[in-house]
Amino acid sequence: NEDKWDFVLVSDIHEMGSEKEIKRKKFLDELSKKGFTIKKIEDTKLFYGVRAPQHIFWKYQCLLTNPDRRQRNSNANQDVLATTRIRVVHFILQNTVTSDLEKLPDLMKKKVFEAAFPLHKKEEISETLKKKWARWGVIFKEQPITEIRSYFGEKVALYFAWLGWYTYLLIFAALAGLTTIAAGATVFSSSQVSKEICDANNTIMCPLCDQNCSFWVLSDTCTYAKVTHMIDNEATVVFAIFMAIWATVFLELWKRERATVVTKWDLYEWDDEEEELALQLINNSQHAPQKYRHSYFRSTIILILALLMIMVLIGIAHALIIYRAVAMALFAQSEVALLSKHADTIAVMTGAVLHYITIIVMTKVRSHTGPWTFLPFLEELRTSSQREKSFTVKIFIFQFFTNFSSLIYTAFFLGRINGHPGHYMRIAGHWRLEECHPSGCITDLFIQMAIIMLLKQTISNIMEYLIPWISHQLRKKKKSPKRRMMLGEEEEAEDPCKTQWLNNYELNEVDVFSLFNEYLEIVIQYSFTTIFVAAFPLAPLLALINNVIEIHMDAIKMVRLRRRMVPRKAKDIGIWLQVLEAIGILAVIGNGLVIAITSDFIPVQVYKYMYSPCTRENHTSMDCSTGYINNSLSVFHIQDFEPHTKVTPEFNGIQIKKYRDYRNADDYTYTVQFWHIFAARLAFLILFEHVALCVKLVAAWYIPDVPQRVKNIILMDKHESLQNEL
Repeated sequence: NEDKWDFVLVSDIHEMGSEKEIKRKKFLDELSKKGFTIKKIEDTKLFYGVRAPQHIFWKYQCLLTNPDRRQRNSNANQDVLATTRIRVVHFILQNTVTSDLEKLPDLMKKKVFEAAFPLHKKEEISETLKKKWARWGVIFKEQPITEIRSYFGEKVALYFAWLGWYTYLLIFAALAGLTTIAAGATVFSSSQVSKEICDANNTIMCPLCDQNCSFWVLSDTCTYAKVTHMIDNEATVVFAIFMAIWATVFLELWKRERATVVTKWDLYEWDDEEEELALQLINNSQHAPQKYRHSYFRSTIILILALLMIMVLIGIAHALIIYRAVAMALFAQSEVALLSKHADTIAVMTGAVLHYITIIVMTKVRSHTGPWTFLPFLEELRTSSQREKSFTVKIFIFQFFTNFSSLIYTAFFLGRINGHPGHYMRIAGHWRLEECHPSGCITDLFIQMAIIMLLKQTISNIMEYLIPWISHQLRKKKKSPKRRMMLGEEEEAEDPCKTQWLNNYELNEVDVFSLFNEYLEIVIQYSFTTIFVAAFPLAPLLALINNVIEIHMDAIKMVRLRRRMVPRKAKDIGIWLQVLEAIGILAVIGNGLVIAITSDFIPVQVYKYMYSPCTRENHTSMDCSTGYINNSLSVFHIQDFEPHTKVTPEFNGIQIKKYRDYRNADDYTYTVQFWHIFAARLAFLILFEHVALCVKLVAAWYIPDVPQRVKNIILMDKHESLQNEL
């Protein structure tokens, strides 16, 4: 019966009497002692089908209070759920010890076995998933979460339930982002600040580089200024507060949805630690549980290693800063008019592409290096779920710094640590740091986020789908035209298992990190969607489009292109919920800093209420931001240029040039207005974050984590159970 095998082990054909052949035989003998049925099929590889004895699952049902126990029927072979069978057998296979004290993972490292996997079986539920989920034609239809749970287990089902819920609520965030952009578009040409830049035909600005760069006219950047003020306006502040509330509401509503789902599955009070203890006892009745431990020495080592890795990532961000500074100087000196005229924008765009390449490279480095894998084991954590949580936090921190270190520089340091004409901050004493555009730095952040998100959601997603598909096609082409199958020493003309086992073997490998990587990808996307969303209101829209595709792309990979995942039980999304809550707090801080520091919102407001003509005269018809641009530019005398600075002779007749800053014309110290703006930025940041965090707390209190209906179901179950016991 081709449906009766729980797992398949694959091995190369080793020489009789070789060390690998002996180790393989020892492992299979240990399984036989535990009552496993083993079937051998020989082809270009050796395939061993294994099936666990029924008493193992009866023990599991007796030891654990779970839905499976209610379905127990000792007279039938179908009394145990397929997902439970696979999970139990997988645990026993992974923890069976040979006489050489080796387990299956050790044997796979030594190439004794090549693969071990459960089977995709042609049954009604798998065909339902292919028809209703794992194809592009149903991209806008509801996911069959119940069927996903029945085939892949609760952990995978909860991932897709969470991803679907997140995608649904992104609709509201995307609409808010589009509304913000639309509000900005209404002032695209009518903004007073933009008008002043476009009309500044006589405002001569300092050169963008030190060697052979010309002075330039402020009005040359008219279009750039209009785009900047389409993003940077009063609507952005409202949108940032909305997104802080949205992030809280999303998580609170997900908690309610999760409670409803797991109560329906009767897993609300399920304990993964209890299941692991039960499985250890089923595998070995003499097993002694590992006790809880904590070592300050080991924790210190882990902390040092983590800090060293973070320092490496910050160093990579510094390399990107150096690239942008050098690229800016080279583009500005280029004889190609397009490069020299738009040097700053091209430097930002190429820097963003380089940042994306860095993300890809560091992700590959992370996935192919050992330190992050062994750190949880260095901590001596007791259970696999604890190791998974520890691993998740460390990898997320690594990926967070990889993705955001360069963005943090652009948002909070670009144009603020570069000095001023005549006294620039320089890299290696040669290349000066970039400056902000006179209309603000927020467009640089907008461009960088747009490029990274677009590249991640096009190239990365295409490769994520194509690589498994191409790999699967190549594995199929390697299929041998003739296969000879044996059971023991007897040849069989045709074995009903042969096609199924070989077809499953030809699928792409799946490991314990497969679902983890899917979570990590979406959580990093969630970070982009919330943390700097004030600078890029289109982020929720891009995330929405990506997720609609991502759900079905993941489904196709899981059902059609990859071997079957080992089903795992879960009652929530684990440590990822705490990670999402931390991102929500970072989003409040990040967006507050973007508005207070990166945006020109605060300087414009300070000018309106303290320095504009409106403060001196009662001009009801006047726009109070009139004169802001000229007020935000400082004066520089060209005789104060550094000795090695060489500029082209254009505008040489004018001895006074302008640059963006608030400095005195005589000694270039900060003006009083600079300190007024600084104080206003700080006050706004404190006010914004406190208001946003208070609103988050109120929203979290207002929306209960668990619906009353779910609480009542649990209450009645407990009452009925106690009444029956009585």
